[in-house]
Amino acid sequence: MGKIGWGIIGTGNIAHKFATGLTVCDEAELVAVGSRKQETADAFGDEFDVPHRHASYEALAGDPDVDVVYISTPHSFHHDNTLLCLEAGKHVLCEKPFAINVAQAEAMVAVAREKKRFLMDAVWSRFQPAQVKMRELIAAGAIGEVRMIESDFGFRAGVNPDARLFNPTLGGGALLDVGVYNIQLASMLLGPATEVKALAALGETGVDEQAAVITLHEQGRIACSSTAIRTTTKHAAAVFGTDGWITLDEPWWRTNGLTLVVRGKDPEHFDTPLVGNGYNYEADEVMACIGAGKLESDMMSLDETLSIMQTLDEIRAQWGLKYPME
Repeated sequence: MGKIGWGIIGTGNIAHKFATGLTVCDEAELVAVGSRKQETADAFGDEFDVPHRHASYEALAGDPDVDVVYISTPHSFHHDNTLLCLEAGKHVLCEKPFAINVAQAEAMVAVAREKKRFLMDAVWSRFQPAQVKMRELIAAGAIGEVRMIESDFGFRAGVNPDARLFNPTLGGGALLDVGVYNIQLASMLLGPATEVKALAALGETGVDEQAAVITLHEQGRIACSSTAIRTTTKHAAAVFGTDGWITLDEPWWRTNGLTLVVRGKDPEHFDTPLVGNGYNYEADEVMACIGAGKLESDMMSLDETLSIMQTLDEIRAQWGLKYPME
């Protein structure tokens, strides 16, 4: 099997990070970029030596050299951009949040399954060595039964009503931008949430500027998280079990190590250095699945993505936060 041809829709910051990640993936070849303007497509193409530079997303979706597309546009475009590529017969890796709400996500999953195309939520942190090691330790019973998780992800951005983070028409707010990391961490380790309690401070544009969320899971397990776009937080995460706990080095969502603490024993630190910038691991997972003929990832299944989106919807419902396109 030859190299897998990647296309990227969008030319913003996250597109640059993903393209950089692809440079250390042996099986990947970045063959096309799609933008709304030829100038930005050409600039991105020059930077990453991309042979095909398209001035529309439709042109990229129709490029015969593209096998799989990475969607890196703002949140509110994920649904339409993903459907465009799936309908064109492309596999898709869609940047988080997967969609604005679970209804959009269900439509995306339905088309992927109908067209028999691979589709995955781009939760890049889940595939990094530290989180793989954490799951291995938990599966081996290193901390006993997992009972509680604490995590945070917040930063301070300047208020700009037209910018992606603060604009409701673009799906702005902390929850969908970075709070989703916390929600998926709880889902990954505790399973679907059975109950949600959430509070948020909504800013002048109507989006959540900082928030706290508690999710209850089967067998009484709990996850507590905080998120913000106007407050700087530690970017810390800890998983607590009946016999000890695991902490991920900060920032936990892009880390190079973790520490295991078992009562009565000295703490044990594990170095898990990233190769590349970290985005390469999710790309490798996509290509491994495609190479094996799989239509979704066991590590980030579509059913789990739908469950996470349902939880995000419930959180926003408790805040009364509804986006204009809903």
